[in-house]
Amino acid sequence: MDWLQLVVLALIQGLTEFLPISSSAHLILPSQVLGWPDQGLAFDVAVHVGTLAAVMLVFRRDIVAILSGWFGQFAGTGSLASRQTESSWLGWMVLLATLPAVIFGGLFNDLIESSLRSSLVIAITTIVFGLLLWWADAQGSRSRDLATMTLKAALIIGLFQAIALIPGTSRSGITITAALLLGFDRLSSARFSFLLSIPLIIAAGALKGLELAESGSDAAVHDVLIGAGLSFVAALVCIKLFLAALDRIGMWPFVAYRLLLGGVLLWLWVA
Repeated sequence: MDWLQLVVLALIQGLTEFLPISSSAHLILPSQVLGWPDQGLAFDVAVHVGTLAAVMLVFRRDIVAILSGWFGQFAGTGSLASRQTESSWLGWMVLLATLPAVIFGGLFNDLIESSLRSSLVIAITTIVFGLLLWWADAQGSRSRDLATMTLKAALIIGLFQAIALIPGTSRSGITITAALLLGFDRLSSARFSFLLSIPLIIAAGALKGLELAESGSDAAVHDVLIGAGLSFVAALVCIKLFLAALDRIGMWPFVAYRLLLGGVLLWLWVA
């Protein structure tokens, strides 16, 4: 990769992984417009590591509380339910909401990779799920927080997350949409979405890492390190700014951007 491709793709991954605007829609544009070659598996692993490090840094206190609460349930006497805490319950909810994407990903990954990665599919899903995000933000009661998360709510959000296997949907966008539709406030919706990203990014990075170990790579070490560093910084800034501005700006700027991006992709497909 040349320097321009390296910098642009690393920044795109870092910025779009957590915003509700679809990373797959953005990653298709440079290759179509500029004719760039595939960046390679080693680079994919590196930028995933960078974004994972960023979200774990921002939510480090939540992660520590969830893990200590979750493992703490299995120590001491009495029933498991009697040792349940808000943090350990949130850990169970994250696990439950992660399962649908893992199951459906395992069942339909080959079909998705072979049939649903066209620019037309990505353009349509970018627009349709952008409009759904706008409707959820406008109609949601925003009266619930994460303390009221239930098994049913977590499962519904998890099923919505599985839809994000279709390119252009946006994992963060669809999970925030689901949470808003269920009546959660914007910040709680975003927090749960970001916490859900951690096990999925770990799983995706592990799978890509295994593929890389089997196939090998001739990628330059400095390309990989720079890619990881840039995606980390971009994701860190993105998460912090998004959470700080979310209640003030709402979802409409991201919806408007998705409609514009989807329109550009449709134009490219027709042209």
